[in-house]
Amino acid sequence: MKPKLFSIIKHANTELSGGQLTKDIISGIIVAIIALPLSVALAISSGVTPDKGLVTAIIAGFLISFLGGSRVQIGGPTGAFVIIVYGIIEQYGVSGLTIATIMAGIFMIFFGLMKFGSIIKYVPYPTTTGFTAGIAVTLLSTQVNDFFGLGIKNVPSEFFEKWSLYIENFSKLHLPTFLIGLFSILVIVLWPKINKTIPGSLIALIASTAIVALFDLPVETIGSRFGEISSKISLIDFGSFQVTVPLLKDLIRPAITIAFLASIESLLSAVVADGMIGKKHNSNMELVAQGIANIGSALFGGIPATGAIARTAANIKNGGRTPVSGIVHALVLLLIMKIFMPLASLVPMTSLAAILVVVAYNMSEWRACKALLKSTKSDIAVLASTFLFTVIFDLVVAIEIGMVIAMFLFVKRMADSIHISEISNTGSVLSSLTSEEEDESYLENDLHKNLKKEVFLYEINGPLFFGAANKFLDVMNEIDRKSSVIILKMKNVPNMDATAFDALKRIQNRCREKHILLLYAEINDQPMKLLTNTGFVAMNGEDRFFSLTEDAIRKANEIIECKQTSRTIRAKINK
Repeated sequence: MKPKLFSIIKHANTELSGGQLTKDIISGIIVAIIALPLSVALAISSGVTPDKGLVTAIIAGFLISFLGGSRVQIGGPTGAFVIIVYGIIEQYGVSGLTIATIMAGIFMIFFGLMKFGSIIKYVPYPTTTGFTAGIAVTLLSTQVNDFFGLGIKNVPSEFFEKWSLYIENFSKLHLPTFLIGLFSILVIVLWPKINKTIPGSLIALIASTAIVALFDLPVETIGSRFGEISSKISLIDFGSFQVTVPLLKDLIRPAITIAFLASIESLLSAVVADGMIGKKHNSNMELVAQGIANIGSALFGGIPATGAIARTAANIKNGGRTPVSGIVHALVLLLIMKIFMPLASLVPMTSLAAILVVVAYNMSEWRACKALLKSTKSDIAVLASTFLFTVIFDLVVAIEIGMVIAMFLFVKRMADSIHISEISNTGSVLSSLTSEEEDESYLENDLHKNLKKEVFLYEINGPLFFGAANKFLDVMNEIDRKSSVIILKMKNVPNMDATAFDALKRIQNRCREKHILLLYAEINDQPMKLLTNTGFVAMNGEDRFFSLTEDAIRKANEIIECKQTSRTIRAKINK
């Protein structure tokens, strides 16, 4: 739990030598220029004033780089939070957002201290792709009013209501606003062909602002909507907050969503960065830093923040290799805010909308979605459900349902992977949950050749857990043939849970009712520990458990021979 910056300072002679410090400073300045228009645009789209976006980028960006577990992570507001932040503000106000963000920060610190960093990485790819694509579509839909200059004062938050209102008012399209917005998009898209160092979004912002100001175009600007923009950074006044227990209960779900989303995005960004620089981040320290950064952002009136993949990639491409670049990025933004914030009032709203339209397109991951549509049906189901619930309802519902569907489908796949084959002394598979090709592999050891006529061998392959317990029972309940001894070979059963153990007890009782002896062979450590701790082994006798299947077969054959001898003697006596 040591921040990367502290380790780098300790080895400054090697880490910051050879001009690396200079490269980090230059990269930090470039990333600050990239973050400037994005931070303003994301703040406005989230329902807060433009300065709140810069406050978030400055405070959270500094803390993420200063305390984070990644060398090159750049933190700040991102498009993923726009919808959830807008929804919280709409329902609970700015004070509710502040409380939810602080709660989210506490949750993230808890995640890091409990070392959940590696667990969060296991969120299914279709789930993250689905809700990211859904966020992109929703983010795009929030920009239609400003981009086309429709002049709608109160845009509904619901997706279908919003688009219904857009369609009704589309005849009110304001041509100058639309043309400035279109011009901004063209500049953002085409500018990298001229210069890749200076971001196209900044050029579009400057050019469109200059055109609107010079020609005095009747286009809505930040100033005409928000008035004078503050350049101050100060702690919020908690005296005006009315914090109640019911409010805290209501904010738990959105706070967990912010924490979950921030954790996922920051760790994904860190993993991408690791691949680009050939280093490894500390996921748990990164979560703690992200939590502290969100609390810090909220205390100064900012919005939720996380690691920004695009800005982190830009940092790496411009030579950044240590947290110094992230710290410089935050300090440069602070300088810009203090000096140039009054000029922000001249920026056209449609230009900011154009920036977010491009951001939404880049977030959409349509290529990844297209590739997933060629994947398995279960992956498609998770992708589609997460995407649709994000768009139609909200991100909280989408993540919950997407994860539940993914878990159920995972359990089903695991259950389908269980293979149980019943083998007679002729080597034939009497009942199976596998294909014929797979059954062939079970007979290669020729164990069946040693089986007596009344002995049956069940070979189980795969974990025995609650999802597979019923299938286990279905096959074993077919014990209606004339058998005296059944052997369960469990060499390929890595683990067993309580549900499967209950099924095993029922099978044991069924065999006892039918006067069938049940033997167990080659049980692995975890299942054996469960059977021992529950008293199952002691109840049935240790002599029924064998480390080798051959020994179990030998014992079964001896029992059958004894029974046959007893039958012969009994027959002679009867005669």
